[in-house]
Amino acid sequence: MKKIITEENKIISAQFNRVLPVSFYGRDTRTVARELLGHVLVNKNYEGMTSGIIVETEAYLQNDPACHAARGMTKRNRAMFGPAGRAYIYLIYGMYYCFNVVTREQGIGEAVLIRALEPVGGIEIMKKRRGRDKLTELCSGPGRLVQAMGIDKGQNGQDLTGNGLFIGAAGECGHEIINTTRVGISEGKELPLRFYIAGNPYISKR
Repeated sequence: MKKIITEENKIISAQFNRVLPVSFYGRDTRTVARELLGHVLVNKNYEGMTSGIIVETEAYLQNDPACHAARGMTKRNRAMFGPAGRAYIYLIYGMYYCFNVVTREQGIGEAVLIRALEPVGGIEIMKKRRGRDKLTELCSGPGRLVQAMGIDKGQNGQDLTGNGLFIGAAGECGHEIINTTRVGISEGKELPLRFYIAGNPYISKR
């Protein structure tokens, strides 16, 4: 395992120059959702290090009917109310976890859902976790990427500027970005709050 971690450190360090600071997240949620594209999500645990380029996101706003914070703070969504730059992880359908990054100033319940990644590091670990060999089936969806990355509910509320679960800055995306409506929701589905890198084969849905 020591060899795997060493190799992954080389891959990760080649992808970005620094960890995104808290100031990146404490802004307009739509802006954060768009500007997260191209940066690198990293998770390190006892199995090794995994990473992926963020290629698809969705913004969730406090006055948005699809947002967990729309009806106020609860035990489930407490992490969503800040501070910014923390992880918000929740269970859906009683089976899958979703990973979000908390945005805005503390007290406002907004976050960005990470919907898809392009796998770049720890791919063999991801394949084992997912039970899949095809790269496009590893992180092309919010539930899939959490499983592939080894993110768990114990990381809910975790500071994303640390060295376990974090997002590395990789510069501007440099690709055309599509802004469209979100998927997999029943309320607020007409709002153009989904962003993805045009032509990327790893997004969850075109």
